[in-house]
Amino acid sequence: MARIIAVSNQKGGVGKTTSCINLAASLALLGRRTLLIDFDPQGNATSGLGFRPNECTQNIYPALIGKAPIAEQIVATQIKQLKLIPANVDLAGAEIELVGAMAREMKLKMIIEGLRPQFDYILIDCPPSLSLLTINSLSAADSVLVPLQCEYYAMEGLSQLLVTIDLIKNTLNPKLVIEGILPTMYDVRNNISKAVIEEVKVHFKDQIFRTVIPRNVRLSEAPSFGKPVFLYDRQSKGAISYLNLAKELLARNKKEAVQ
Repeated sequence: MARIIAVSNQKGGVGKTTSCINLAASLALLGRRTLLIDFDPQGNATSGLGFRPNECTQNIYPALIGKAPIAEQIVATQIKQLKLIPANVDLAGAEIELVGAMAREMKLKMIIEGLRPQFDYILIDCPPSLSLLTINSLSAADSVLVPLQCEYYAMEGLSQLLVTIDLIKNTLNPKLVIEGILPTMYDVRNNISKAVIEEVKVHFKDQIFRTVIPRNVRLSEAPSFGKPVFLYDRQSKGAISYLNLAKELLARNKKEAVQ
């Protein structure tokens, strides 16, 4: 049965979609049946895996509003064990259409629960905002992975997200936990990067991943070629870091299962 992980941060530009794509690809390369659900109307995870969002007839929108089965929206990617449910700008309309719907915050959960037996991991790329789509993602997830940019305002964005997570736990999804906090865009030459990680360790020492994602040119270039970084440059520091993240995630989940 799949573990559903929402990759979320209300602050944009923190490496959220890059982390979602490359973690999903890493898990697939390690032999895990993985599904990435693009739940952001911008469709960046879709284009980052080589698809043109506005040309995707299979996407999350019709399933979310009840016009098509979710299983029919799954497409294959360039990596054997990695599947994708695309998104495009149509998804923005779902927020308006769902406003008056019953159990509107639980729509995503209701349609993806049936997919659990088919996969080991389901990753949801959330919008970079507190919206009905984000609330749906957190309501559907078992856990939240938080990419945290190693920059000055990072802690401010993190504290806002934690308030949201607590709200979801108290009202919609009491089993929701933090999968981990992932430092991204780390620059070894920058004292601020080091200071941010030390600050996070003080407050969230058990939740921060040991793996740190560095600033890396290859990571930045890969999306423009519609590829995860492994298919673009598997020897790059970015590729190696995300593979290490996947291994750390698997080790954590195995330990929790034993306990």
